[in-house]
Amino acid sequence: MKKVPLGRSGLDVSEICLGTMTWGSQNTEAEGHAQLDLAIDHGVDFIDTAEMYPVNPIATETVGRTEEIIGSWLAARGGRERLVIATKITGAGQKAVRDGAPITPATLESAVEASLRRLRTDVIDLYQLHWPNRGSYHFRQSWAYDPSGQNRADTVAHMSAILETVQKLIAAGKLRHFGLSNETAWGTATWLRLAEEAGLPRVQSIQNEYSLLCRLYDTDLAELGVNEGVTLLAFSPLAAGLLTGKYAGDVTPEGTRRAVNPTLGGRITPRVWEAVSAFLGIANQAGLDPAQMAIAWCLTRPFPIIPIVGATSVEQLRTALEARHVTLSDDVQAAIALAWKAHPMPY
Repeated sequence: MKKVPLGRSGLDVSEICLGTMTWGSQNTEAEGHAQLDLAIDHGVDFIDTAEMYPVNPIATETVGRTEEIIGSWLAARGGRERLVIATKITGAGQKAVRDGAPITPATLESAVEASLRRLRTDVIDLYQLHWPNRGSYHFRQSWAYDPSGQNRADTVAHMSAILETVQKLIAAGKLRHFGLSNETAWGTATWLRLAEEAGLPRVQSIQNEYSLLCRLYDTDLAELGVNEGVTLLAFSPLAAGLLTGKYAGDVTPEGTRRAVNPTLGGRITPRVWEAVSAFLGIANQAGLDPAQMAIAWCLTRPFPIIPIVGATSVEQLRTALEARHVTLSDDVQAAIALAWKAHPMPY
């Protein structure tokens, strides 16, 4: 598999990252291990997880289970040096983790220690803030986003304190690099400025949602990514399964994510079905698997990007990983551009 730079970290990682958020809820430990085996056989060396995983649902009793599954795989298979492992500290307001406590230097240090134990490793290659304490416009919050209550001085002081803590943990050999998730252009630029001014760890990546149906990243953040060398780790490149076609016709197959999350995190709207139909039609006319087309399209974007693919079966994962061999013709890309203009922001 092709290797690409991860920000300006000096690390080169596989052009597709393996997502793990269903391991421990929709997937068993054995299934998680099987997915890891398959991904590595296909050249994947970049794994993403989070302390609050698994999802669907997020629950106090399962917090950390996904990291434990990765840890048990490492204990059984060895070869930690083959992998670049990314995980995240949960942002403020998630009751299942620390009763919703915000990210602070103290919670960050304790969360790192807990993740290291569960992952059974001495170091985390990329440590990310799952979402900022001040909130964000992601996860369908953009429709009513209101930053007017933010206190700039408090936010900047918090960022500086977190960067100093990350530097301390890097010096201790517990972390290697720092990243963000569900962030904004202003937030990312401020993290970068503070790091540069104080000689602190710089942002290497930003993990935001990105797909044919969700393109909030395409303007200011895309420009920032290009000019500052920040890689987008694109989560939900298949729009929680919508772009595979399995929900076409507004159906809910048994055992799918929609069976346990009926709105797919707010992605099911009256307007989404026409958009999905348009992209499925393009894939059908071109003789492409729609999931592979959606992932291959991500790989064509004009900014640093690594799609994160997750699956609930090895068959689904195999299909997703084969997207790296798909080349989209000029006609397909033109059709995709027209479909997006006809169906912008469907959720």
